Amino acid sequence: MVIRQAYLDKIKPFIGTDLIKIITGIRRSGKSTLLTQIMDLLKSMEISEDQFVYYDLEKEEYSNILNDVNLYQEIVAKSKAINKKIYIFLDEIQKVENWEKLVNSLRVNLDSDIYITGSNSQLLSSELSTFLAGRYVQFEIFPFSFKEFSLQYQEVRPLDNLNQAQLFLKYVLFGGMPFLGKLKYEYEPCMQYLQDTYNSVILRDVVSRHKIRDVDSLERLIRFFFKNFANTFSAASIVKYLKSNLKKVTIDTVLNYISFCKDAYILYQVKRDDLKLKSTLSVNEKYYLADHSFYECLYGNSSSVINQILENIVFIELLSRGYKVSVGKVKDKEVDFVATKQSEKIYIQVTYLLASAETVAREFNVFNEIKDNYPKYVLSLDEINLSQNGIIHQNIRDFLLQD
Repeated sequence: MVIRQAYLDKIKPFIGTDLIKIITGIRRSGKSTLLTQIMDLLKSMEISEDQFVYYDLEKEEYSNILNDVNLYQEIVAKSKAINKKIYIFLDEIQKVENWEKLVNSLRVNLDSDIYITGSNSQLLSSELSTFLAGRYVQFEIFPFSFKEFSLQYQEVRPLDNLNQAQLFLKYVLFGGMPFLGKLKYEYEPCMQYLQDTYNSVILRDVVSRHKIRDVDSLERLIRFFFKNFANTFSAASIVKYLKSNLKKVTIDTVLNYISFCKDAYILYQVKRDDLKLKSTLSVNEKYYLADHSFYECLYGNSSSVINQILENIVFIELLSRGYKVSVGKVKDKEVDFVATKQSEKIYIQVTYLLASAETVAREFNVFNEIKDNYPKYVLSLDEINLSQNGIIHQNIRDFLLQD
């Protein structure tokens, strides 16, 4: 098992406090496993396993208590039997009717430390801001980083004896969904699992939750995003695309569908900032996938979109490191990523290879109009260092593996 130490380190300062610990992220990204690792961490702190109260709320055995009253009564009964501080773990909390009232009641009435997971950001953020304002901390969990993938791949397939470059090619192909390790990274079973994950997210977290009737338009829209990820386009251009496929939808419908997909963590929308005017542009956002492996499972031949794949990998890595990310516009050029965290800022260009003088000029010269002193990176898969004029060139693998 890969220990997700970066997330444990973020959560550890809040252990034992009355703040609700909320773990969010796309389905099957490892939230349940992280709960198990938190339990192991608690046990290492000499907290007895007898004090744990755990529910996987997607299991059929709990179908009769999926409301705030019944589940509250059951947990209170367990608390009385334990007669100590209890550590409550509620996995996929959105399955419980009036769950926000349940969590608030548990926090107020019991000597408890509460951890919950959920797969819908809008549900969690809107409900919690109403019932638990200032009483929770939220941690978004992402699929495996390249570093975590490498650890798991080498653990389940040690005889492959791959070097770092070979491991990265496997990561480009398989992505970071943790369960693929149990399938030994065999191609066909992995693609079947990813397809099932895709269907599960669409049907459960988008279609069912939002009671969407025109599922065909939704799926066409999502496949449009998946085929064109890491590109800029507007809602109007999406409407035009759907009309060309004989599907009549309004811009409002498209915007709603985008919002639903973002809430389910399957898509990330990235705003564009005009770095000269220091303003956010309201048109032509970029969209990235929760995990780049979904392209491979839906379309195959992900190597044909290697530049987009690499961009997606770097984008998700930046989010997992706690950066806020936007796309930078400088006159008629774009900076792939402007990443900020507290007082820190970095600019990043991502490309496959700096294979010609023209490519080198394109990737490096975009920074000429940015006069501040924040670090500027060009990331590629070149094996030689082409840093110049204070701009750092780095192999993407090295960037992903550094702390």
